[in-house]
Amino acid sequence: MKIGNFCTRDVARATPQTSLREASLMMRNRHVGALVVVETAGGVERPLGVVTDRDIVVAVVAPGAQPDAIRVGDVMPPRVVTVGEDEGLFEAFRKMAEHGVRRLPVVAANGRLAGIVTADDLLGVVAAELGGFAAALRRGGERERAARPGLK
Repeated sequence: MKIGNFCTRDVARATPQTSLREASLMMRNRHVGALVVVETAGGVERPLGVVTDRDIVVAVVAPGAQPDAIRVGDVMPPRVVTVGEDEGLFEAFRKMAEHGVRRLPVVAANGRLAGIVTADDLLGVVAAELGGFAAALRRGGERERAARPGLK
């Protein structure tokens, strides 16, 4: 199953210049725990990183911190890990595990930000697929019992 089939396309975004106060307000208003940090070059919006609510809390709780003076670019991790919208579910799991992240910006073939996928999204898809498989196995057993009434 391709990531593009179930990723969230309406991505909450920030720029490296967004203040942490602005970023936290965006997160609260959008009911999300992370923003994809983007830059636009040549008319294409590309992900630079992901800033999380935890990144903001750690930066702002420090003594003397001023959330209006600290920018998203100051606290986001230095490297972004992405997944292509044509890549599969297990490739996304592998990248999350390998890099210790719970969120991956989803990119189109040209690097354009196309969405975001979270660990919870991936687990939801796997759970739904396993539920469908379990139902198919039950139906197979019911069909066999109906075809052979003497079986229990």
